[in-house]
Amino acid sequence: MDIPFARTVLGDIPSEELGLTYSHEHIVIEESFPTLANPAFILNDTVRIGAELKELYQLGGRTMVDTMPAACGRNILKLAEVSRNSGMNIIAPTGIHLEIYYPPNHWRYHLSVDELTGLFIKDINEGVDEYDYCCPVVKRTSHKAGMIKLATGDDKITGHQHKLFEAAVNAHRETGAPILTHTNGGNLAIKQVELFKKLGADLNHVVISHVDKQLDLAFHHDLLQTGVYVEYDSHFRFMAKGDDRTYRLLESMLPNYSDRIVIGMDMAKNTYWKSYGGKPGLTYLLTEFRQELEARGIGDYFQKMFFTNPQSLYSFKND
Repeated sequence: MDIPFARTVLGDIPSEELGLTYSHEHIVIEESFPTLANPAFILNDTVRIGAELKELYQLGGRTMVDTMPAACGRNILKLAEVSRNSGMNIIAPTGIHLEIYYPPNHWRYHLSVDELTGLFIKDINEGVDEYDYCCPVVKRTSHKAGMIKLATGDDKITGHQHKLFEAAVNAHRETGAPILTHTNGGNLAIKQVELFKKLGADLNHVVISHVDKQLDLAFHHDLLQTGVYVEYDSHFRFMAKGDDRTYRLLESMLPNYSDRIVIGMDMAKNTYWKSYGGKPGLTYLLTEFRQELEARGIGDYFQKMFFTNPQSLYSFKND
């Protein structure tokens, strides 16, 4: 496509058709190594998931960015099913998550940079494996990844993680796919950006997640001045404890950096989903969250955080 486009599980669409976008979600998490340790991570009932997506769609939601990458609970067929049944666009990831979500001797540790690069590129250009690389047989579907997911921990970017970043940036440069990263509460966010710069990533298509857990405003200024996007998603967790830090952060950052902030919920536990009997549910961002923005006098930034910025960020970069 000559015009800016995003790649969803049901095909490429013009970026302007993404509409109202949740920028960091977990829509499907299949029974897998991560769910053995925490069964609350299981999100695999397509009827329940579809019902909640339909409710969000009725309120105006149009796109969800799923962030469960290769071989740790991704189920591309279920993502396509709930997208088709709800009308919601879904951007699916390739890439690799934190080490804790994989067995100690997983193949992720044994592949070379070139092999990882090739795997990511095939997910993006050809289609995601039906078995999510958890089987000796690879059966590629027609449903392609539209984003590359990476993650770092608390103390340093390890040699293994560096290899994953190299592979991800190689795939990003080859395909144009955007990159989303996990941080542990914002730790190593600046280090991630420095590595992306060194490897030649286009920071206009990179987003660093979970950084609203950092209290230091200078940290946020420094990060946003690099040119990456940041994603805030801790608001409802903090508010449940009477802590409005994400909203105070938005009040401070939006006047100067409104073109670099996106919002999600990161509802990776079924206890957050209304359809599973939990709360606050996916509609939170279009109800309580939006009402709080209005009450604080920053409601005018809603359009940028949910429409304009995601459309730019999640577009495939054009060389």
